[in-house]
Amino acid sequence: MNLKNQDNISMNHKKIRRIMNTYGLCCKIRRKNPYKTIMKKTQEHTTLPNLLNRQFTVTLVRKVLCTDITYLYFALGRIAYLSVIKDLATGEILAWKLSLNLEMEFVIQTVKQLQETNLSDGCMLHSDQGCHYTSPVYQQTLKDLNLVQSMSRKGNCIDNAPMESFFGHCKDELEFKTCQTFQELIVEVAEYMRYYNHHRYQWDLKKMTPAEYRDHLLAASVA
Repeated sequence: MNLKNQDNISMNHKKIRRIMNTYGLCCKIRRKNPYKTIMKKTQEHTTLPNLLNRQFTVTLVRKVLCTDITYLYFALGRIAYLSVIKDLATGEILAWKLSLNLEMEFVIQTVKQLQETNLSDGCMLHSDQGCHYTSPVYQQTLKDLNLVQSMSRKGNCIDNAPMESFFGHCKDELEFKTCQTFQELIVEVAEYMRYYNHHRYQWDLKKMTPAEYRDHLLAASVA
Protein backbone atom coordinates (compact mmCIF):
# COMPACT_ATOMS: atom_id res chain seq x y z
CA MET A 1 0.00 0.00 0.00
CA ASN A 2 2.86 2.38 0.82
CA LEU A 3 4.66 1.65 -2.47
CA LYS A 4 1.46 2.20 -4.45
CA ASN A 5 0.24 5.35 -2.72
CA GLN A 6 3.54 7.09 -1.94
CA ASP A 7 5.77 6.05 -4.86
CA ASN A 8 3.24 4.92 -7.47
CA ILE A 9 4.94 1.50 -7.65
CA SER A 10 2.80 -1.59 -8.20
CA MET A 11 4.45 -4.75 -6.88
CA ASN A 12 3.12 -8.21 -6.10
CA HIS A 13 3.16 -9.07 -2.39
CA LYS A 14 5.06 -12.29 -3.12
CA LYS A 15 7.91 -10.32 -4.68
CA ILE A 16 7.98 -8.05 -1.65
CA ARG A 17 8.29 -11.09 0.61
CA ARG A 18 11.17 -12.45 -1.48
CA ILE A 19 13.01 -9.13 -1.21
CA MET A 20 12.39 -8.99 2.54
CA ASN A 21 13.73 -12.54 2.94
CA THR A 22 16.82 -11.73 0.84
CA TYR A 23 17.79 -8.77 3.02
CA GLY A 24 16.55 -10.14 6.32
CA LEU A 25 13.82 -7.52 6.70
CA CYS A 26 11.17 -8.23 9.33
CA CYS A 27 7.79 -6.69 10.04
CA LYS A 28 6.07 -6.74 13.42
CA ILE A 29 2.73 -8.54 13.23
CA ARG A 30 0.09 -8.10 15.86
CA ARG A 31 -0.93 -11.54 17.02
CA LYS A 32 -4.52 -12.50 17.69
CA ASN A 33 -5.61 -12.28 21.31
CA PRO A 34 -5.85 -15.94 22.44
CA TYR A 35 -8.51 -15.09 25.01
CA LYS A 36 -10.80 -13.67 22.31
CA THR A 37 -10.25 -16.78 20.22
CA ILE A 38 -11.32 -18.99 23.12
CA MET A 39 -14.36 -16.81 23.77
CA LYS A 40 -15.53 -17.31 20.18
CA LYS A 41 -15.16 -21.08 20.44
CA THR A 42 -17.23 -21.43 23.60
CA GLN A 43 -20.86 -20.90 24.45
CA GLU A 44 -22.23 -17.89 26.30
CA HIS A 45 -20.00 -16.99 29.25
CA THR A 46 -21.34 -16.15 32.70
CA THR A 47 -19.82 -14.19 35.58
CA LEU A 48 -20.68 -15.06 39.18
CA PRO A 49 -20.68 -13.16 42.52
CA ASN A 50 -17.57 -12.60 44.63
CA LEU A 51 -18.47 -14.94 47.50
CA LEU A 52 -14.95 -14.88 48.93
CA ASN A 53 -14.96 -11.07 49.23
CA ARG A 54 -11.28 -10.90 50.26
CA GLN A 55 -11.83 -13.12 53.32
CA PHE A 56 -8.41 -14.69 52.88
CA THR A 57 -7.96 -15.83 56.49
CA VAL A 58 -9.28 -19.39 56.51
CA THR A 59 -8.75 -22.07 59.18
CA LEU A 60 -10.58 -25.02 57.61
CA VAL A 61 -8.33 -27.18 55.44
CA ARG A 62 -9.43 -27.52 51.80
CA LYS A 63 -12.55 -25.46 52.37
CA VAL A 64 -11.62 -22.37 50.30
CA LEU A 65 -9.37 -22.61 47.26
CA CYS A 66 -8.23 -20.06 44.72
CA THR A 67 -6.94 -20.45 41.18
CA ASP A 68 -5.37 -18.49 38.36
CA ILE A 69 -3.16 -18.72 35.26
CA THR A 70 0.24 -17.14 34.66
CA TYR A 71 2.81 -17.31 31.87
CA LEU A 72 6.42 -18.49 31.96
CA TYR A 73 8.97 -17.51 29.31
CA PHE A 74 11.53 -20.20 28.50
CA ALA A 75 13.90 -21.26 25.71
CA LEU A 76 14.60 -17.69 24.55
CA GLY A 77 11.08 -16.51 23.92
CA ARG A 78 8.76 -19.52 24.06
CA ILE A 79 5.75 -19.14 26.36
CA ALA A 80 4.16 -21.74 28.61
CA TYR A 81 1.01 -21.21 30.67
CA LEU A 82 0.74 -22.40 34.26
CA SER A 83 -2.62 -23.11 35.90
CA VAL A 84 -2.55 -23.47 39.70
CA ILE A 85 -5.02 -24.20 42.51
CA LYS A 86 -4.06 -23.16 46.06
CA ASP A 87 -5.60 -23.92 49.47
CA LEU A 88 -6.12 -20.63 51.32
CA ALA A 89 -5.97 -22.21 54.78
CA THR A 90 -2.58 -23.88 54.37
CA GLY A 91 -1.03 -22.17 51.35
CA GLU A 92 -0.56 -25.64 49.85
CA ILE A 93 -0.62 -26.07 46.07
CA LEU A 94 -3.22 -28.76 45.46
CA ALA A 95 -3.13 -28.90 41.66
CA TRP A 96 -1.22 -27.46 38.72
CA LYS A 97 -0.87 -27.95 35.00
CA LEU A 98 1.43 -26.57 32.29
CA SER A 99 0.39 -25.96 28.69
CA LEU A 100 1.85 -24.47 25.53
CA ASN A 101 -1.50 -22.90 24.65
CA LEU A 102 -4.50 -21.33 26.35
CA GLU A 103 -7.07 -23.89 25.29
CA MET A 104 -9.71 -24.74 27.88
CA GLU A 105 -8.57 -28.32 28.42
CA PHE A 106 -5.51 -27.63 30.58
CA VAL A 107 -7.61 -25.60 33.04
CA ILE A 108 -10.19 -28.38 33.20
CA GLN A 109 -7.42 -30.92 33.83
CA THR A 110 -6.15 -28.76 36.70
CA VAL A 111 -9.57 -28.79 38.36
CA LYS A 112 -10.04 -32.53 37.85
CA GLN A 113 -6.88 -33.18 39.85
CA LEU A 114 -8.95 -32.14 42.88
CA GLN A 115 -10.78 -35.47 42.58
CA GLU A 116 -7.70 -37.02 44.20
CA THR A 117 -7.93 -34.57 47.12
CA ASN A 118 -10.13 -34.89 50.18
CA LEU A 119 -12.04 -31.62 49.93
CA SER A 120 -14.33 -30.23 52.63
CA ASP A 121 -18.08 -30.18 52.02
CA GLY A 122 -19.18 -27.05 50.20
CA CYS A 123 -15.62 -26.27 49.12
CA MET A 124 -15.32 -22.93 47.32
CA LEU A 125 -13.04 -22.30 44.32
CA HIS A 126 -12.31 -18.61 43.69
CA SER A 127 -10.90 -17.11 40.48
CA ASP A 128 -10.88 -13.93 38.45
CA GLN A 129 -13.25 -13.33 35.53
CA GLY A 130 -10.92 -14.80 32.90
CA CYS A 131 -12.64 -16.42 29.95
CA HIS A 132 -11.68 -19.90 31.15
CA TYR A 133 -13.53 -19.41 34.44
CA THR A 134 -16.63 -17.83 32.90
CA SER A 135 -16.90 -20.69 30.41
CA PRO A 136 -19.95 -22.99 30.72
CA VAL A 137 -17.62 -26.00 30.35
CA TYR A 138 -15.54 -24.92 33.36
CA GLN A 139 -18.60 -24.02 35.43
CA GLN A 140 -20.24 -27.36 34.73
CA THR A 141 -17.02 -29.15 35.73
CA LEU A 142 -17.13 -27.40 39.11
CA LYS A 143 -20.78 -28.36 39.58
CA ASP A 144 -19.95 -31.98 38.78
CA LEU A 145 -17.31 -31.89 41.53
CA ASN A 146 -19.71 -30.18 43.98
CA LEU A 147 -17.55 -27.08 44.13
CA VAL A 148 -18.99 -23.63 44.84
CA GLN A 149 -17.69 -21.03 42.40
CA SER A 150 -16.66 -17.49 43.34
CA MET A 151 -15.23 -14.73 41.13
CA SER A 152 -13.28 -11.55 41.69
CA ARG A 153 -14.89 -8.31 40.66
CA LYS A 154 -13.88 -7.07 37.22
CA GLY A 155 -10.56 -5.25 37.25
CA ASN A 156 -9.82 -6.04 40.93
CA CYS A 157 -6.68 -8.18 41.02
CA ILE A 158 -6.52 -7.71 44.81
CA ASP A 159 -9.66 -9.88 45.05
CA ASN A 160 -7.39 -12.82 44.17
CA ALA A 161 -4.31 -11.56 46.03
CA PRO A 162 -3.17 -15.01 47.34
CA MET A 163 -2.62 -16.21 43.78
CA GLU A 164 -0.85 -13.00 42.78
CA SER A 165 1.44 -13.46 45.79
CA PHE A 166 2.21 -17.08 44.93
CA PHE A 167 3.00 -16.31 41.29
CA GLY A 168 5.29 -13.50 42.42
CA HIS A 169 7.31 -15.85 44.64
CA CYS A 170 7.21 -18.57 42.00
CA LYS A 171 8.71 -16.37 39.28
CA ASP A 172 11.40 -15.09 41.66
CA GLU A 173 12.48 -18.54 42.81
CA LEU A 174 11.74 -20.88 39.91
CA GLU A 175 14.58 -21.32 37.38
CA PHE A 176 12.27 -21.42 34.36
CA LYS A 177 14.16 -19.09 31.99
CA THR A 178 17.06 -21.54 31.70
CA CYS A 179 14.83 -24.39 30.48
CA GLN A 180 15.45 -25.21 26.82
CA THR A 181 12.52 -27.59 26.26
CA PHE A 182 8.95 -27.85 27.48
CA GLN A 183 9.76 -31.15 29.16
CA GLU A 184 12.60 -29.51 31.10
CA LEU A 185 10.16 -26.84 32.23
CA ILE A 186 7.66 -29.45 33.46
CA VAL A 187 10.39 -31.12 35.54
CA GLU A 188 11.51 -27.76 36.95
CA VAL A 189 7.97 -26.71 37.89
CA ALA A 190 7.23 -30.11 39.47
CA GLU A 191 10.35 -29.80 41.60
CA TYR A 192 9.41 -26.27 42.66
CA MET A 193 5.89 -27.31 43.65
CA ARG A 194 7.33 -30.11 45.78
CA TYR A 195 9.77 -27.67 47.38
CA TYR A 196 7.04 -25.07 47.97
CA ASN A 197 4.69 -27.51 49.68
CA HIS A 198 7.21 -29.49 51.73
CA HIS A 199 10.36 -27.43 52.25
CA ARG A 200 9.53 -23.72 52.01
CA TYR A 201 8.94 -22.44 55.55
CA GLN A 202 6.68 -19.38 55.88
CA TRP A 203 6.28 -16.83 58.66
CA ASP A 204 2.49 -16.63 58.18
CA LEU A 205 2.20 -20.40 58.69
CA LYS A 206 3.81 -20.34 62.15
CA LYS A 207 7.19 -20.94 60.53
CA MET A 208 5.96 -24.23 59.02
CA THR A 209 5.80 -25.46 55.45
CA PRO A 210 2.33 -25.64 53.83
CA ALA A 211 2.26 -29.42 54.26
CA GLU A 212 3.28 -29.18 57.92
CA TYR A 213 0.72 -26.46 58.57
CA ARG A 214 -1.98 -28.59 56.93
CA ASP A 215 -1.21 -31.45 59.32
CA HIS A 216 -1.16 -28.95 62.20
CA LEU A 217 -4.63 -27.64 61.37
CA LEU A 218 -6.05 -31.13 60.87
CA ALA A 219 -4.67 -32.26 64.21
CA ALA A 220 -6.10 -29.18 65.92
CA SER A 221 -9.56 -29.81 64.42
CA VAL A 222 -9.55 -33.40 65.73
CA ALA A 223 -8.42 -32.34 69.18
